[in-house]
Amino acid sequence: MPRITRVALIQATNVEPADSALEFIKQAMIDKHLELIRQAAEQGAQVCCLQELFYGPYFPAEQNDRWYGLAEPIPDGPTVSLMQDAAREHGMVLIVPIYEAETAGLLYNTAAVIDEQGEYLGKYRKHHLPHCHPGFWEKFYFRPGNLGYPVFETAFGRIGVYTCYDRHFPEGARELGLNGAEIVFNPSATVAGLSEYLWKLEQPAHAVANQYFICPINRVGIEPPWNIGEFYGQSYVCDPRGKIIAEAARNKDEVLTADLDLDEIQEVRRVWQFYRDRRPESYQRIIEL
Repeated sequence: MPRITRVALIQATNVEPADSALEFIKQAMIDKHLELIRQAAEQGAQVCCLQELFYGPYFPAEQNDRWYGLAEPIPDGPTVSLMQDAAREHGMVLIVPIYEAETAGLLYNTAAVIDEQGEYLGKYRKHHLPHCHPGFWEKFYFRPGNLGYPVFETAFGRIGVYTCYDRHFPEGARELGLNGAEIVFNPSATVAGLSEYLWKLEQPAHAVANQYFICPINRVGIEPPWNIGEFYGQSYVCDPRGKIIAEAARNKDEVLTADLDLDEIQEVRRVWQFYRDRRPESYQRIIEL
């Protein structure tokens, strides 16, 4: 029988103003996303991924230690626990990107992965942190990821995560493929402007080079008071041939679903033998620099 997995990508606008109390900001976005997760379940989704730092605005638009207060432990914090309940209720794998506090002063941009029975499978910590354009001050808030490029075995396929700015670096995308990923999710916070033309260029290229499905998610709206640009949505699903098979709107909240035929990965790899023809012993500069 074909291995068909229905995925859901959730893109959403922020709810509370950035000067609200942190607990109100977080709770409003959690409540909003629980409803959107319910909608995804009603549409038959088996795997659902939320956007980067889903429970608030994209606060790295400024450098303010107030936002450290949004960080919490993974998996022992309240948000992961709540999402475990949601995953169990809906029988759905959830990818939950939040602000992680490993211990005091050790903070990461992290995605927790929870299986359809509510079991915590592990986490991915964002490796590449932008700190070069006004409004993207991530090194003020996060340490670079240090857990490698894990792939999580689920009932609905082998899942990898590669977060936002990571997508500009093909090395990690290849690591995920070598580690067995069939579906890679890229939860993001990306604004119109400098890199927008890359949104539908780089990730289909990763899908082709590594012959897996890739699912980028982008938040929506303009977030005052920073107004660093429009988070333009346009979350999409790309197949292993680099074809976009489903796409969300530019300017509104949306639950995007798509059916992935995981057997297509093997079909593509029989034609394009990129893994067979790799020459890792010749790529010395990659590991030297």
